[in-house]
Amino acid sequence: MSDKINVTVLFGGQSSEHEVSRLSAQSVLENIDRERFDVNIIGITKNGEWLKFDGDIKLIGSGEWENVARKKLIEAPKSQDLTCPEAPTCKSIISLNNKDDKNNIHVVFPVLHGPNGEDGSVQGLLQLADLPYVGCNILSSAAGMDKEFSKLVFSNAGIPQAAYIKVMRSEINNSVPYIINQINEKIGWPCFVKPANAGSSVGVSKVKAPELLKDALLHAAKYDAKILIEEFIDGRELECAVLGNDNPIASVVGEILPCNEFYDYNAKYIDGKSETIIPADIEPQIMEKIRDYSVRAFKALGCSGLSRVDFFLERKTNRVILNEINTMPGFTNISMYSKLWEASGIPYSELITRLIDLAIEKYEQSTRSYERK
Repeated sequence: MSDKINVTVLFGGQSSEHEVSRLSAQSVLENIDRERFDVNIIGITKNGEWLKFDGDIKLIGSGEWENVARKKLIEAPKSQDLTCPEAPTCKSIISLNNKDDKNNIHVVFPVLHGPNGEDGSVQGLLQLADLPYVGCNILSSAAGMDKEFSKLVFSNAGIPQAAYIKVMRSEINNSVPYIINQINEKIGWPCFVKPANAGSSVGVSKVKAPELLKDALLHAAKYDAKILIEEFIDGRELECAVLGNDNPIASVVGEILPCNEFYDYNAKYIDGKSETIIPADIEPQIMEKIRDYSVRAFKALGCSGLSRVDFFLERKTNRVILNEINTMPGFTNISMYSKLWEASGIPYSELITRLIDLAIEKYEQSTRSYERK
């Protein structure tokens, strides 16, 4: 009997960040410690199908994995190992966990970004399946994804943030003049318009004049029914990674130098010209303030495992302003989260191992675990 820990890597998903998830998962699979872990791979298509994949890992990032998985499914249509179309997802996950073998620990690593993956939905499914999983629980995942809700939590924790206005999709057509007045009074121009529940800067626009506002609102409304209009901060973009459960630690702070006007989706994943500086060239006391705010934000939301916390450092005042938290940040070996920990002394492969260990620790310490014993 193998004493390895079984790990299932979930990737893809029904979100605008499907492609980012594939890249993150490929990187995890290329760097996970195979001497310690036996690995299963399940991809979630954009249509919501769950397909087991055991082909070349490099096909995941390109998207070709799906054709390979479907071909195998056709060749073996009765195999419950591959997918479970008639009783979908929960059964297909539970079947991976061998309850008869007490030594067969099974952990799920949901390398999923954005809605339907990072927002508590998959976390709830895994909890129902009674499986340990990497990352934040249902509540903190949902709260972290909803930018308005997380702002309320961070405000209660005393962490400085930019001013904002909330707009619902249903209000756009009839309320633009009123919204413009609100921006004039509370925020000013330029401002940022963004979906409340999205990541990787999907749906985000920098709006420089009132006549451009409606188009930006309609663009954000493609991704969520709730939209935030945020104050523009003329600041440097700084990020800090957090790792742990009850006693989390913060990495060094890094700086993003976006190649575009702001750090949008293209600047993050397509253009390839944005630069990072790790550690950031900032004063030690500012570095420590950001690290402190990062841990406070992590604890305030009740996070576990990992998060990346993003900040602005206002140029004129050196004021530190929290932008947002990401409970499942981009996870390639060149993503900011992993690079920050590399600079802090934790190599990428070891980081993956630590996250899996934290998932098991969280599961064993959960209330339901104690009741089960």
